[in-house]
Amino acid sequence: MSILSSILSIFTGASSKPADVAAADPQSYKDCMIHAAPIAEGSQYRLAGRIEREVDGRRLERSFIRADVFSSRDDAVEGTFRKAQQIIDQNGPSLFGDGAEKRSV
Repeated sequence: MSILSSILSIFTGASSKPADVAAADPQSYKDCMIHAAPIAEGSQYRLAGRIEREVDGRRLERSFIRADVFSSRDDAVEGTFRKAQQIIDQNGPSLFGDGAEKRSV
């Protein structure tokens, strides 16, 4: 658990462990698959997900968690897809250019 989550849980009363949230159906965007996986924190949902792409027969994964929180799971899923598209657009080929199997962005 991150330090930020620990501090937030003190003030919000949120559990120290994020609750499991059912994953949304992935979306395709510019040769990538976006998987929204919001994290339940108390009565809110934190924006989180991963971006996957096949490169030279290998599946590469970039995960992300942002500070944005939403009051509904559906809003968090929608926000995750928008944020992932922004990450893909801003980073272009360099997003997967290092060839690392998994890393955070």
